[in-house]
Amino acid sequence: MPRSAASPVAAVSRDIHRLNTTNLTVVRSGLPLPEPAAGEVVVSDDEVRRWVRQGRLLTRLGRYGVSRLLTERLATAGRPMLMWALRLAAHDSYIVDREGHERRVTFALLVRWSWAMVCDAIARPRLLHRLERHVDAVAAQTPALPSWNRAGAVLYLRTDLSFGVRAGGSVGHIAGVLNALADIGRPPVLVTTAPVPTVRDVIETHVVAAPEAFWNFPELPALVLNEVIVDAAGRAMNGRPIAFVYQRYSLHNYAGLEVARRLCVPFVLEYNGSEIWMSRHWGRRLRYESLANRIELINVRRADLVVVVSRAMRDELIGRGIDGERILVNPNGVDPERYTPAMSGEPTRRLLGWDSATVLGFISTFQPWHGAEVLAQAFVRLIGERPALRESVRLLLIGDGPRRAAAERILTSAGLAAAVHFTGLVEQQAGPSYLAACDILVSPHVPNADGSPFFGSPTKLFEYMAMERAIIASDLDQIGEVLRHGDTAWLVPPADVGALADAMSRLVDDPALGTRLGTAARREALAHHTWHAHVARTLAALEARVRATAA
Repeated sequence: MPRSAASPVAAVSRDIHRLNTTNLTVVRSGLPLPEPAAGEVVVSDDEVRRWVRQGRLLTRLGRYGVSRLLTERLATAGRPMLMWALRLAAHDSYIVDREGHERRVTFALLVRWSWAMVCDAIARPRLLHRLERHVDAVAAQTPALPSWNRAGAVLYLRTDLSFGVRAGGSVGHIAGVLNALADIGRPPVLVTTAPVPTVRDVIETHVVAAPEAFWNFPELPALVLNEVIVDAAGRAMNGRPIAFVYQRYSLHNYAGLEVARRLCVPFVLEYNGSEIWMSRHWGRRLRYESLANRIELINVRRADLVVVVSRAMRDELIGRGIDGERILVNPNGVDPERYTPAMSGEPTRRLLGWDSATVLGFISTFQPWHGAEVLAQAFVRLIGERPALRESVRLLLIGDGPRRAAAERILTSAGLAAAVHFTGLVEQQAGPSYLAACDILVSPHVPNADGSPFFGSPTKLFEYMAMERAIIASDLDQIGEVLRHGDTAWLVPPADVGALADAMSRLVDDPALGTRLGTAARREALAHHTWHAHVARTLAALEARVRATAA
């Protein structure tokens, strides 16, 4: 049962009191670092891996009284080999989750995990062979004519293995689609690998734990997850009628297609870009790239409808041989009742001591394409060219992510720490209150480094519009199509620090222009960019596809 401690880090407090020594808390990537208690060291799991690589773990052997790994959910913690390092560094070790559940990690347990890892390594070739055959079978299926039971519930599959995602565009999109489906018809049924913030309670949710097998082998857990999701979907629906299957595509996953074909219902695939391209350009090249490519192509070729958020993404799919008639370009959206000018930003401004300041705002997960460093450089230039603004203009950077540190270094080294506030991770439901504290909202997206079209549809863009605030944005692909310069926003060339600084200067000086831009932007969002409109377009396109298939 969950403990009633004030924080999950305090879940093993009995051991802290017993041992008069320093304790170590290691936090899984994606989770915020909690404030350390007295006699506690808090670091990320990446930092501990650096200790191991650099041979610095030896200096920490037996140093701590209690070590623990803080993770999102105990059920999805897997068999972390990282615990060997934590166990060697402390007299006692635990895995603790955000709800305060805990699991004691003993040397006996670590030996069992290590043996299981050896067994997984031996079984890996057999697993891959079986999966290849399964993918062959899915690819060879001749789809029967799907029927659309409009009285049935939509089965929504969220199948990626990212845990602890509390805010950002993916959360906004998933919750937006689910909540709008519930408003338009019967509440959907959600099968997911992790809870999704801001999804309404009316939506039946089944959280699936990924199996521990192959957990320490890159990409294999995602492949093993297919069978788990297919079984979980069957249990969740339990013979109930299904209108159609909707899946947010994730790496190596074909579960949605398999479920839809088994039940002879339409399959809608939400495709947010090639996992292969993203791995090559924003991460590490996939180990099983050929298999990933096959699975990706099977999904986009066999889906009854592929929903993409931009024309650039549609063009990419057509270039890979996908029938354009089955692709719907459907930009992201916003819930205008949550993101509304009626939300007061005064409590946040008072908390920051910025009651009378002009506040420039930016909300982000600080990914490379978000342009946080460009914004930081532009703010430095703005204050450098107009020193008088140092006392009256503030920059609020909302969220956390990999490029935050670089942006923070730019601003700190320029001596502007007092004029800037980084909030750190802000839960999705709290985002609107921070945006409400801003007078001008900035979307400084930068082009893809390889020169390919920017294929995104930033959710922040539509949230900014709904907040009825002045917007400064990069004139970049869909951003420049959704916004109109001088009408709903002030557009600047992407990655142009000088132009961005000039735009901020212009809107700081002309609040009336900002008011006019914000009013027009919200009007545009209400007319075209709500999640209800987004889902209605999907349903209309699916209706047309089912009719065309039946003709």
